[in-house]
Amino acid sequence: MTPKKRLAAALRFEEPDRPPHFEQTFELEKEAFGLAHPGEKEMEAASGPERERLFARCAEIYARTVQEFGWDAALVWRPAMRNEAQYEFIPFLKRYLGPDVPVGSFVWGSSISIDMVSDYVRFSVDLYEDIGKLHAWAQSMLDSSREHARRLIDAGCDLIDIASDYAFNSGVFISPKHFRSLVTPYVADLVSFIKKNGVTVILHSDGNLMGVMDQIFEMAPHVLQSIDPMAGMDIAEVKKLTYGKIALMGNVNCSLVQKGPTERIIESACYCIDHAAPGGGFIYSSSNTIFKGVPLENYRAMVEYMRGRF
Repeated sequence: MTPKKRLAAALRFEEPDRPPHFEQTFELEKEAFGLAHPGEKEMEAASGPERERLFARCAEIYARTVQEFGWDAALVWRPAMRNEAQYEFIPFLKRYLGPDVPVGSFVWGSSISIDMVSDYVRFSVDLYEDIGKLHAWAQSMLDSSREHARRLIDAGCDLIDIASDYAFNSGVFISPKHFRSLVTPYVADLVSFIKKNGVTVILHSDGNLMGVMDQIFEMAPHVLQSIDPMAGMDIAEVKKLTYGKIALMGNVNCSLVQKGPTERIIESACYCIDHAAPGGGFIYSSSNTIFKGVPLENYRAMVEYMRGRF
């Protein structure tokens, strides 16, 4: 199957020849290929032939990653989100990779979340004394994110990853009641806007989301990532709740992928495949990203295990 067909089958809750695989980001390009993405200022300042040259360097990294690790899609994180260069780079990368590899990008900071709150004392007071202020903030983030999403859609994105962290290992960062007021309707609005434009939506959050899974259904993304095992998110349990409604991505323990040993990485990968792959609706990936500090051989072990299974 082509990557595009493999991913489409999984999202229809059909079993493809193997689970589709890609990561949110891959930051080991130097270790894997001896290449590096251009700096953001360098990319923004370049024009004409120089910009094309920098685009080609980025595209080569994505292409090698897709080929080397069997990715079924590529999410653009360099050039960075809202760098004007990204809106030009996305169609460039789509031409470079060809029609069989879906290309997407990110919307960060789309709603009130752990990573957006800088003063938790003030935030806690506002929850009870000035919630209108928080709703105004949430609306401004939504308006900005819709505009960014529109530009990504116009650039040709096949996928958009709405990335925010809503939970700690112990649970959601605010009460389910406040979450329903300040987060769910705004995320649902953004998800609906993107879906109406025919683009696949991935919703990312670390942490234990079980206390608001009913609200995740109301947000209605196509895919939920990361199904965080370090926070007690059991993909077998989550699959039973979400099957036929929301596909799942992730759950291979990123702490083990970082620290090993290989046997524990394989154990986590095996659990994911055994419990999430049957019946489709599953994208194989780590429970976060392949970030700097992950030994390349550990990620290779995770990938090779899946290849050996199928």
